[in-house]
Formats: sequence, structure tokens, C-alpha cells
Amino acid sequence: MAALVDWDLAARTGSRLVRGGPVLPASEARAAVEELRKAAVEARSHVRAFTGLDAPVAGAPVEDVDRPTWLRANVEGFRALVEPVEEQLLRGRDPSSAVATVGGGLTAFELGAVLAWLSSKVLGQFEVFAPGESRPGRLLLVAPNIVAAERELGVDPSDFRLWVCLHEETHRVQFGAVPWLRAHLVGEIQGLLTSIDSTPGAVARRFREVAEALMAAARGRTVPSLADLVQTPEQRVVVERLTAVMSLLEGHADVVMDGVGPEVVPSVAAIRERFQHRRTHPSKSDAALRTLLGMDAKMRQYRDGAVFVHAVIDQVGMAGFNQVWSDPSALPTPAELADPAAWVARLRPAS
Repeated sequence: MAALVDWDLAARTGSRLVRGGPVLPASEARAAVEELRKAAVEARSHVRAFTGLDAPVAGAPVEDVDRPTWLRANVEGFRALVEPVEEQLLRGRDPSSAVATVGGGLTAFELGAVLAWLSSKVLGQFEVFAPGESRPGRLLLVAPNIVAAERELGVDPSDFRLWVCLHEETHRVQFGAVPWLRAHLVGEIQGLLTSIDSTPGAVARRFREVAEALMAAARGRTVPSLADLVQTPEQRVVVERLTAVMSLLEGHADVVMDGVGPEVVPSVAAIRERFQHRRTHPSKSDAALRTLLGMDAKMRQYRDGAVFVHAVIDQVGMAGFNQVWSDPSALPTPAELADPAAWVARLRPAS
């Protein structure tokens, strides 16, 4: 029976396309992994003290992974997200048709290729969409990418490793301390998925547009993002809400990783300056692909979210800001994300 995505093919495709990380002597690789594990544990107390949020550490393992392992974990995460609504997405299709089968294969190839490219960029990730309700999310640290980044930036390895762990630990705490957050995010994404036209004709048209955009990106031309290629006006409203939530989460994590301070990460100012330059000065090919995949929007999420978090904390303190986690209605709207004072006025949090 055809599926919306051939998940096994996505994993195989990505694994064939993924690039190897830096080659390290075995002793150096072991030392890097050991230091990352210690940094992940150390980050817990710093994040708790800075944010005022607490999340149980039991059932949230830290794992140092390579690029293929990160890729396979994300294929499984997407599968866990999509499969509950797959029947609804496939409604009206002939599951045995060639178009349906080819569509699942094309989606798998696209997903595998995108994840292969991302696998060399991601430093860490809290596994929000873990497969299986009983399995806890893991905090994944992509050790080869962290080592490659610290070498490229010329920063102190110990400081950089703790700095990265502070960001990822903040994400773990966000979802661990806010019990409704994961279900809210999953519901929004699944609602968006079920609104997408997945009839064979629409799928064929989408892949033609994607193929044309990919070829344009490979030639370094400016192209629309993949999200822009498939959104209706109604879907854009949902995407704007999701973007506001993701901006909050990413901006909050960036504020924490920098705000913990030089007494914990002595070279934090130099790390942030060099890391920000790296974010904003990609290679020509990376810039085109980032635009196509909507990664430019991701960069704006870090910036806009951090501005919002800083502004709210300045007005009402951390305790007042933490009201944002009280329930879904307290999340900033897209308009409030650009106008923190409006969020403060609506929620009237006590500092």
C-alpha cells in the first residue's frame, strides 16, 4: 500500500548523501564526546537558575550522535508527526496507483536530501517529535558538527561546547516544564498538514515547482522558499502562528545561552560575535539553499524572538515573562512578537 512518504527510502537516501564530518584521532574524539556529556549535565543548573523553569531530567537522555544518526532520528520524528494524520491526507487517492507510489518516493527523496544537507549544519537538537508516546525525547548533540564549528570559528572548545549545551538544554526545559507545549505544537503542525492538497495532480504540480526551484538554487539564483510554493492564504495564517511560537522558543534559548554570562562561559562575547557572523555570511550555494528551505526565516526567528524576550524581561522581569508558558492563549501573536509592549499590556504580568 502506498504511503504519503516512503520513510525507509528517505532514510536510505539521506544516509547515501550525508557528508562525513571532521576526522579526529580516536583519543581526541572520545575526549570531545566526554566533555560534551559533562557540559550537557552542567548546563542544567545554569538554565534552571537563569530561567526559573525546572524540568525533570529523568527520561530525557543526552546522546552524542554522528550525522547519519541525527538524520535517521529526524526521519523517525517526521514519521511520528505525519503518520497519525496520513489516512486523512491520503483520503480520495487510489493507494495502488502509480502516481501515489511515485509521489511517496519523490517526497522521500526530497526529505532525505534536505536532511542530508542539514545534517552537516545542526549542532544539537531536543527531540520534540519522538516516536512512541512512551519514549521520551532525547537531547541530541551532533559532536562532529560542534567540533567542526569550533575549529572554523577559532573559539575555545570548552566554552563553545557548554554554550551549545545551554541552548539545547533550554529547549529541553521548555518542553519538560511546560506540559501542554508539545501537544500544542504537534496539533498546529498536523492541522497545517491536513490542509494541504495531496491529490495526485497537486502533488505532481508541487514537485515540478520544487524541482524548478532546486535547479535555480543550484545555479545561485534567488528563489522562493519551499513553504511559499505550497501555502494558500489560509495556510499562511497557521504558518505565521507557528513562526511566532518557534521564534519565541529559539529567541528564548538564545537569550539564555548568552545571558548565563561570562562567569560561566568566559569567552561568550567572542563566541556570539563569530557565530553570528557565520550565520549571516553563508557561502553562495548555502545562501541559495537556505532561502529555498526557509532557513532565512529560521535566522529571523532567533533574532526576532530574542528581541521579544529581552524586551519583555526588561519590562516585567523573568517571572513576568514566564507567564508566556501558562497556557496556549498566553503565547505571543505574530503582531505581539513585533510589539512586546502589546503582549505585556494584554497579559499584564506582575514582575
